[in-house]
Amino acid sequence: MEDEKNSISERSRYVRDSANQHEENMLHSARRLDREALSWIYRTYHPAMYRYLYHHLGDAQTAQDLASEVFRRLLQELRDGGGPSRQLSAWLYRVAHNLIVDELRRRTHRDHHPLDERLVETLSDSSKSPEELAGTAVTNARIRAALHDLTPEQREVIVLKFLQGMSNAEVAEITGKTVSAIKALQHRGLGALREQLVASDSATIRTVSGQAKALST
Repeated sequence: MEDEKNSISERSRYVRDSANQHEENMLHSARRLDREALSWIYRTYHPAMYRYLYHHLGDAQTAQDLASEVFRRLLQELRDGGGPSRQLSAWLYRVAHNLIVDELRRRTHRDHHPLDERLVETLSDSSKSPEELAGTAVTNARIRAALHDLTPEQREVIVLKFLQGMSNAEVAEITGKTVSAIKALQHRGLGALREQLVASDSATIRTVSGQAKALST
């Protein structure tokens, strides 16, 4: 059993290293403005950029526009001889993050929930670990509202970890924080979500009980 686990771990590491090497090769070609490499970068990362922006901003058209802006900025940087020389994914996410910050500053009303319906299951089951709590996405307006009330840093970590499927190390690279800080933000964020959902459940029960009592009189 132990040998099998080691074998799986080795295969996973090999696949990850191969993917990273391919990305570096494509980035090297893109820095020479190779069209095939630029096209590969766009096809590979545009869907993830769109999802990331949409989860934060809640507006499909704005997310689409800003996703295009991410790649416009990348192309401009490459043409000017700048841009990333490694870790392309982290560079793209940092640009997207800055666009989100700028967009939110421009908004005068908070009409949109920062995340859509797909994130975590009930989050109110205290018998489950944070990983289990955040492992399955469901449509739940209460969860969207609870996420809306998290701090920006907590929400950022939750989005990257559980919607984008990133590791703590990857989230740390994108946000410029340490892995320990990411773990702490995740812990506090999930704890805050659970507390808000439990409070929401209690309020709902009181409301339903009051309505039922009124109907029975």
